[in-house]
Amino acid sequence: MSKDISSIVDGWEYEPDGFSVRLVPGDDGREKLQLRLDLGLLQMEVDGRPDGVRPEGCESWLDHYVGEQRKHDQGNPDGMPYRLDAASLGRLMREGVQYYHRYLSFWHLGRYELCARDTARNLKLFSFVRDHAENERDKLQFDQWRPYVTMMHARAVATPLVELRDYDTALQVIDSAVAAIWQFLDDYNQRERSDECNELAQMQRWRDQVVAKQNSHSKRRPYDPIVQLRDKLTLAVAEERFEEAAQLRDEIHRMQESRSPRQGEQL
Repeated sequence: MSKDISSIVDGWEYEPDGFSVRLVPGDDGREKLQLRLDLGLLQMEVDGRPDGVRPEGCESWLDHYVGEQRKHDQGNPDGMPYRLDAASLGRLMREGVQYYHRYLSFWHLGRYELCARDTARNLKLFSFVRDHAENERDKLQFDQWRPYVTMMHARAVATPLVELRDYDTALQVIDSAVAAIWQFLDDYNQRERSDECNELAQMQRWRDQVVAKQNSHSKRRPYDPIVQLRDKLTLAVAEERFEEAAQLRDEIHRMQESRSPRQGEQL
């Protein structure tokens, strides 16, 4: 078998000002995520670590070190806190970049639930490093990306909610992200420089846009609780929250029956 990738990228041109990504079937029967680069491509697994490696038998280095930290704390309840050394931080940084490439690819494919999964994972990474890195410089090397990943996570969660016209829940997600970015600024005593935070400005602009859509939709259609429940049902099914979906379906049926004219009543 040829190792030349020319046939793989043939007809799939690199776009310098765009973002070219696709899902393809893998030889192992699983989908692969491919990101086009100027000199070739990146291929990533859809689940687990993007490169498919299982370090120390774990899904990721982050999972491995979280397990090590828990074992350390259990064995040393009154001892020195668990600390990440330089080699561990290097592994975690390189791994975090892999997840960055993947969640950005999912975003451009409109696979919002997978983008949300991977952004949540990197936010967990930043929190873990804040708790266990030795010095502030190492912590900031990771944590400087917290506003951006917070913004991307909120966009991934709230965008399908906006598409379903569940504006109230979408605004809750956006407001939570805005609050988290403000918290980041407070953590580093940077609140007075908030006007320089691009992520905060983007989230506030998006919030205004969602409120405008909500107001426009309210004018065009009276509020109907059944429609709102159907939107939530669609989202629950999409996210495989089937128990909640069943409860929503039952609630919709009850509301529909309460609206139906009873036998003998005039229509």
